[in-house]
Amino acid sequence: MKSEDELLRQYHSYLRLEKGFSLNTIEGYEMDLERLRTYCAEHLDAEGRPLDMVHTSFEQLQEFVFHEFKTTTAPATQARVLAGIHAWYRFLLYKNYIDQDPSELIEGPKKDKHLPTVLSLDEVNRMMAAIDLSTNEGHRNRAMLEMLYGSGLRVSELVELRFSRIYRDEHYMLIEGKGSKQRLVPISPVAEEWLGYWIQDRNTWPVKPEARDVVFVNRYGRPLTRAMVFTIVRKLCAEAGINKTVSPHTLRHSFATHLLQNGADIRVIQQLLGHEDLATTEIYTHLQIEDLRKAILQYHPANR
Repeated sequence: MKSEDELLRQYHSYLRLEKGFSLNTIEGYEMDLERLRTYCAEHLDAEGRPLDMVHTSFEQLQEFVFHEFKTTTAPATQARVLAGIHAWYRFLLYKNYIDQDPSELIEGPKKDKHLPTVLSLDEVNRMMAAIDLSTNEGHRNRAMLEMLYGSGLRVSELVELRFSRIYRDEHYMLIEGKGSKQRLVPISPVAEEWLGYWIQDRNTWPVKPEARDVVFVNRYGRPLTRAMVFTIVRKLCAEAGINKTVSPHTLRHSFATHLLQNGADIRVIQQLLGHEDLATTEIYTHLQIEDLRKAILQYHPANR
């Protein structure tokens, strides 16, 4: 049997290369696995030896889960910890280091389904109008918002966007999403127009050599960060007088919701968003149902 450290290196490669997980996902899984490793080092088996994080029994894992959940009460956090543990034992089983997955029957809490915040079309337009186009960053910020709202990009996909993956003649761009999965996403005519304005401005900026292919850069010519996009979106939201908790992802939710409200097929929306599971996309049908419920409560005479 290989040492724990060597197994952990193999596990990292397995998550990255064979599962295709993003570095953020891998980091989360490895942090949760470190919780198990610490627990095993601090607890003894029936023979007085530290627990083995490879050959762990179902009962020992149950004790670990109980121990963790005493201090971790949020269902989403509990579910994430369990996902990391399940991934570890599936790796060990896949590599034939164990004969049976002891985590297979361990279930976590059901996560509450919170409906995402969505902006109305009027609110989206107010955010766009709040952009000061006379500033150096004006056309860049407008192009970014049009990409987020007009194509439903994640903020990570926006900051990773490359000119070499934009096919303006075909009106498409190649997006690399979660797990390095690629998809073709159309660029709306409005987004194309503002992207053109931004490119003209960008050509006058002192762009660093390493950022030449990066679409969105900061004033110093370096790639724009996710944190900066969050700051820009929230600032525009405040200036537009929108009293909602808004992030770049809110524009993605609004993109999907407005498509569905205007008759788009949910499977088309699934493909545009890059959702592997249709159930993830179906949250937007719940939003529609919630809108219908509000309409009944507000307008039906029996409820007045």
